[in-house]
Amino acid sequence: MTQTPRITAIGSASGATDTVSLDYDARFVRRKRLVSDAGIAFVLDLAETVSLDEGQGVRLPDGTCIAVRAAPEPLMRVEGDLVRLAWHIGNRHTPCQIAGDHLLIREDHVLARMLRGLGAEVTHLTAPFRPEGGAYGHGRTMGHDHGHSHG
Repeated sequence: MTQTPRITAIGSASGATDTVSLDYDARFVRRKRLVSDAGIAFVLDLAETVSLDEGQGVRLPDGTCIAVRAAPEPLMRVEGDLVRLAWHIGNRHTPCQIAGDHLLIREDHVLARMLRGLGAEVTHLTAPFRPEGGAYGHGRTMGHDHGHSHG
């Protein structure tokens, strides 16, 4: 029986011959057994939790490089007054992918109702989700600290 390779570092996906497709939540990881799209199992065992991005990869002991790929997932395309809508989305600490003419957020019926109430056009789609990194979380909107206590 072959032992599942244990990977302790993330690097470049340069030269990758396989991919591992993960949705937004699954790309936030520290220790987890993963299976590549070609069926290769490995254990990711990192020192700390990281947000994996496309362009990153893992190298197995045999030299095989597996690239991280954003898997398609249920999203909402938001169009309208993007600055105002982005402010309301950000005020709820919701991850958001920003394009020139629209915003993408994960499927959420409560946010859809709120955004439509603000005049947005909201359409549903399935696509890879690559939101902006958080200013404080460097890759994730993981909350923030204003440098003082609330108490």
